[in-house]
Amino acid sequence: LEPKLLQRWGSLGLYQRLREVAKGRPKFILHDGPPYANGNIHIGTALNKILKDMVTRSQQMLGCDSNYVPGWDCHGLPIEWKIEEQYRAKGQDKDMVPVNEFRRECREFAEHWIDVQRQEFKRLGVEGDWEHYYSTMAYKAEATIAAELMKFAMNGALFRGSKPVMWSVVEKTALAEAEVEYHDYTSDTVWVKFRVKHADAPGTKASELAGASVVIWTTTPWTLPGNRAISYSSKIAYGLYEVTAAPEGNWARKFDRYILADRLAPAVFKAAKIEADGYKRLATVPAASLAQIECEHPLQTLGYDFRVPLLAGDHVTDEDGTGFVHTAPGHGREDFDIWMQQAPELAKRGIDTTIPFTVDGDGCFTRDAPRFEGKRVIDDKGNKGDANEAVIKALVEHNALIARGRLKHQYPHSWRSKKPVIFRNTPQWFIAMDRPLNMPGHRGNSSLREASLRAIEETQFVPASGRNRLRGMVQAKPDWVISRQRAWGVPITVFQHKETGEVIPSAKFAKSPELMARIRAAMTEQGADAWFEKGAQQRFLKDLVADPADWEQITDILDVWFDSGSTHAFTLEDPQAFPQLAGVKRQLDGGRDRVMYLEGSDQHRGWFQSSLLQSCGTRGRAPFDVVLTHGFILDEKGEEKMSKSRGNTLSPQELMQTSGADILRLW
Repeated sequence: LEPKLLQRWGSLGLYQRLREVAKGRPKFILHDGPPYANGNIHIGTALNKILKDMVTRSQQMLGCDSNYVPGWDCHGLPIEWKIEEQYRAKGQDKDMVPVNEFRRECREFAEHWIDVQRQEFKRLGVEGDWEHYYSTMAYKAEATIAAELMKFAMNGALFRGSKPVMWSVVEKTALAEAEVEYHDYTSDTVWVKFRVKHADAPGTKASELAGASVVIWTTTPWTLPGNRAISYSSKIAYGLYEVTAAPEGNWARKFDRYILADRLAPAVFKAAKIEADGYKRLATVPAASLAQIECEHPLQTLGYDFRVPLLAGDHVTDEDGTGFVHTAPGHGREDFDIWMQQAPELAKRGIDTTIPFTVDGDGCFTRDAPRFEGKRVIDDKGNKGDANEAVIKALVEHNALIARGRLKHQYPHSWRSKKPVIFRNTPQWFIAMDRPLNMPGHRGNSSLREASLRAIEETQFVPASGRNRLRGMVQAKPDWVISRQRAWGVPITVFQHKETGEVIPSAKFAKSPELMARIRAAMTEQGADAWFEKGAQQRFLKDLVADPADWEQITDILDVWFDSGSTHAFTLEDPQAFPQLAGVKRQLDGGRDRVMYLEGSDQHRGWFQSSLLQSCGTRGRAPFDVVLTHGFILDEKGEEKMSKSRGNTLSPQELMQTSGADILRLW
């Protein structure tokens, strides 16, 4: 019966009839969060689409013109991987294939799965404009996404910087927070001595600190070659301790003196195999004293012969460790922030503030990590490399280690490869969260963070707790890293001068309108492939700059969350492509119409957030009026989310074949 019903709805043109009947009513638009076009739908996708169908049908019956245009997310790494697998099976090297040929194969792969998923969604009984769906890889969509990116270049939020980002060695690209999930991981832990080199310390006798060591604890020994400072907290009580008795051959030896947080000293000595009666507290070390201390790097004789200052930081606690945080500005956000904040003062003290690039994209130590060059942190398969052991061995040889251990904890992994990621300093493109945005016609010059937080307060959340969740994520969000070093996606369509670093288009570049028009026109006609064609640089810059050869054409592609975050721009705001969505006047503007985003609760850090940021950064407002979140389907025990990777899922295709779609919808 169900297939016959679906056939009848199709022959009647049911969706178009619903639009005709509802003409003139307030519009209710459920804007579809796009599923990824790389395989059959799963039980979670089925749940999401069924819920959307229930909402749009009920809103139609409640007297609205309830529109639903389905869409697909098509760019990104998972599809690249599939094509690369096909290449490897044929003995081909992807890097030897012209980029646009590779992109064509990615496009064909996505087109196939759009058609498969479309039929599966229709079989679920989901009613929508299936003949006029949107996709992020449609030529006009790609042109719009590039145009939205160039708006950030024009309003001053886009910049190229060098910051620690989460990097997937397996996938060879930077990852955004939304592309990372946390899993159990066992890390090597070390307690390391940094010998006090200089102590002009008020409140403590310099003689007492001479020869003592500041002790740090870290779960990433491989980051120690990148160490440039030690962080402490002015809110923590510190003391100077001396070992009075130690086992034979122990790393922590009799007469050693350590500066530790008082609260953590017992745990540190226990880890170092020192009994409770084997150490004593000699003196208090006030924060004023710590600020004046400089240490030497524990591997100083291997080429790390620089001064290591102590810096006050709010991120330091005495909950675990030693009360001091080893600070490697190339391997952590807080490390980077405190280093850059203190850089002017450090430079005045004659301390080199250059941030080293100690680890490359393959997870290997570079020449900036003397004596460790070539050692790997993580290999191509995501397994732990030999870097940790090499660093630990060197620490032991240089009498810099007092204890080591192992810790099972939650650690960031790529949501695609399920392999651990690392923090590494790389040149990337960012959208600034806290720079004032220049958006003519919009309220003031708010920063992206300020505009987004204001928009959250103007939005209805169902359930209401969603507001706090999204607000907290936006408040804590670092600058948005939007660049990826891959091939299948929308390029970052800007040029950077090779000598001055100037980026165009920009508000300062008088010919920006013409440059943006050329890029958009070319991509509307040929898609994003136009950017990668031979001669593209000359094509876009001719007669706009003195010499196109002076400019670097950026070939990084955009974070796919920027793609999907821009979908409102080429669906809700394109009356030519989607005439039934034309003329929307939202209640926020005094109209009658509403736009809803409906997805799983994981999308607070994904599509809800990227859509909010993209729209607030270009329009000063959210693209939605209502955000509705739903939960996940759990296994039969009600304990774990159903997923293919866990092997505990149900197949919606099989359920529909054996029991029908209505049973699945009711369940």
